[in-house]
Amino acid sequence: MESSLEKPRMIAWIVWVVASVFYAYQFILRVMPNIMLDDIMQHFHISAATFGQFSGIYYIGYSLMHLPIGIMLDRFGPRKTMTGCILLSVLGLLPLIFADHWAYPIVGRVLIGMGSSGAILGVFKIIRMTFSEKRFPRMLSLSVTIGLIGAIFGGAPVSYLREALGYHAVIQILAGLGIALACTAYWIVPDVKKTQQTTVISDIKAVLSNRRVIWTCLFAGLMVGPMEGFADVWSTAFLKNGYGFDGALSASLPSMIYIGMCFGGPILSLIADKMGSYLATIIGAGIVMAAGFIALLVWHLTPGALSVNFVAVGVCCAYQILAIYKASTYVPEHIAGLTTAVANMIIMTFGYAFHTVMGGIINATGGPSTAQAMVYGVAVIPIALCLGIAGFVFLFIQEKKVQPVLE
Repeated sequence: MESSLEKPRMIAWIVWVVASVFYAYQFILRVMPNIMLDDIMQHFHISAATFGQFSGIYYIGYSLMHLPIGIMLDRFGPRKTMTGCILLSVLGLLPLIFADHWAYPIVGRVLIGMGSSGAILGVFKIIRMTFSEKRFPRMLSLSVTIGLIGAIFGGAPVSYLREALGYHAVIQILAGLGIALACTAYWIVPDVKKTQQTTVISDIKAVLSNRRVIWTCLFAGLMVGPMEGFADVWSTAFLKNGYGFDGALSASLPSMIYIGMCFGGPILSLIADKMGSYLATIIGAGIVMAAGFIALLVWHLTPGALSVNFVAVGVCCAYQILAIYKASTYVPEHIAGLTTAVANMIIMTFGYAFHTVMGGIINATGGPSTAQAMVYGVAVIPIALCLGIAGFVFLFIQEKKVQPVLE
């Protein structure tokens, strides 16, 4: 299958690198407040609780802009949309060094979240434009790996520069890098030519009325518990109070999940290519994750066994890449960007649901300081995984029934 852009292969790779670097850049901006916690609290005279709100409000802007940016990518193309998103993220940095009132950094953090949402959606759009359909999952998984490496390893250079130059200088450097990236994106990233004139409302209706898209997203959402429910929030408390590990070990072990996911995208994409079925690969990943959490709850695993378990779970967490791609194949190309935005929004909503349900169960059964309550709370994850697996098995069976008819 020929690329939709009739340009040399090298240009396609350069454009992909620019989009992937933006994805890594926004990850650095996402974790930046944790590195500069003391500096920001002292400069603006705020409490830890207020700082926590500052860090979390990023996700409000990030979530709210998914649908508008998905529409803009399809309507106006990635050049203008991605350049605007990068500049919006840069603008959100400036209040930290130029403002004295705390309200402005709050607004800036929202702007960073809004701009950052264009990174992954821009990667989706760029890959679909510059590479063949067959290579889409593999290129997407490589982009996600680059982004996660930015999240895991990007903090060390930022921390070093903060100690050497001060946090004002670091923010200025990050802003300068963002401006340079925006200019590069505007010069290199191509625009998309409209091939079909449709209204925004009709595009949204086409996505939301597509049952295969919605069911794929809902079943994928049921499987986000290992990453968004466990690794992001409850993992340290579970290992500390459920397993009796010390604080340092409890905090470090869950990072194995993120490391596993760095390699999970390419691995699962390769498996899906070899098997010739993305749904079967997603089902297999779900089974591995469910087995890993059942083992976590039933047996008292050693730190070494937990490390192996968490790496395997992290690799399988990359099923999200395959699920979002699969959802995008159910719609016409001109609304693929909108579909990926809707898919990401639905899956992120399940992340919030996991936090709420697990927290409610833990509080109702004794609180996070008791081992039994933590087991009950984390048990939600394998239950939801089994429901998600069952859903994807149903979709797999339905697809097998339809394929002979199409052939």
